[in-house]
Amino acid sequence: MTSAPMRHTALELVAPGKGILAADESTPTMAKRLASIGVESTEPVRRGYREILFTTPGLAQHVSGVILFDETIRQASTDGRPFPHVLHEGGFLPGIKVDAGTKPLAGFPGEVVTAGLDGLRERFEEYVGLGARFAKWRAVIRVDDDRPTPTCIEANAHALARYAALAQEAGLVPVVEPEVLMDGTHTLDRCADVTAAVLRTVYDQLARHHVELEATLLKPNMVVAGKGCRTQPDDDTVARTTLEVLRRTVPAAVPGIVFLSGGMTDVQATSRLDALNRHSPQPWQLSFSFGRALQGPVLRAWAGDDANRSAAQQALLRRAALNGIARHGSYFPDMELEGPRSHDEGARTTG
Repeated sequence: MTSAPMRHTALELVAPGKGILAADESTPTMAKRLASIGVESTEPVRRGYREILFTTPGLAQHVSGVILFDETIRQASTDGRPFPHVLHEGGFLPGIKVDAGTKPLAGFPGEVVTAGLDGLRERFEEYVGLGARFAKWRAVIRVDDDRPTPTCIEANAHALARYAALAQEAGLVPVVEPEVLMDGTHTLDRCADVTAAVLRTVYDQLARHHVELEATLLKPNMVVAGKGCRTQPDDDTVARTTLEVLRRTVPAAVPGIVFLSGGMTDVQATSRLDALNRHSPQPWQLSFSFGRALQGPVLRAWAGDDANRSAAQQALLRRAALNGIARHGSYFPDMELEGPRSHDEGARTTG
């Protein structure tokens, strides 16, 4: 496939005011999410819950694409339509998570590398046939006084680059996700140093593997202090530090950066996304690819009861709308009580 369609897809995914819904939780992770609301995880329950997400009226105003898990891309709605068709008809681009989770990095206690490269070319062919338009692969970087080691960074960057090259060979836009975890007591500055080192290595490897950056997206962590750090920066400090790191490490050819929500709360993720977009313009679109920060309110509103379907969809639409406003740097905390205003009503000077 020529690069033009992939470039167009990448730009569609980071269209102004929109972001990505990450609904790619593995079966064990989904079981934990459902257990938190007292619901047993079965295939019909998971399918029904995800149908609530994918059929939310008006969601396409704020969400451009949805990342699916292997189980989900094979499921269908109650009326028999495959979920990728449901998403396409609803105005979303279907995506697929293709990594196989983390495994211990031999010789480096406490560090991990992401698995899933074996057979990936063939899996990509199948996913394209099922309707996928983009893909995602997550690398996990743990931070403490002695980690990450250069070997860990290099191993994960190499795997990300091999995945990205295979994705583009199949005609899919690769979302490259090197996540520096929030777990730990590390400072903001330590997170900045590690994130910069990781991103430099990732982009070096992407270049070595001839990955076309214009047809990729980056899904990084925001630069934050560890959860156990005594000094927690405010949102504007997080935004400024994050942008300093990104401007030194991420080529301008990349069309968009879709931040992960990691261990942040729903409100915190939105507020920090807004703070980032207040410092515009930047070389790339600054967007979101949130999982828990979008789905948390949905799970609480739904609680496993189909009678709560409408309330759950309203919770998702509201959270997505607030993040859409944050993409313009026009979010205010009082919107959490009042409900989101339009972009024009909430506009303010950015800089």
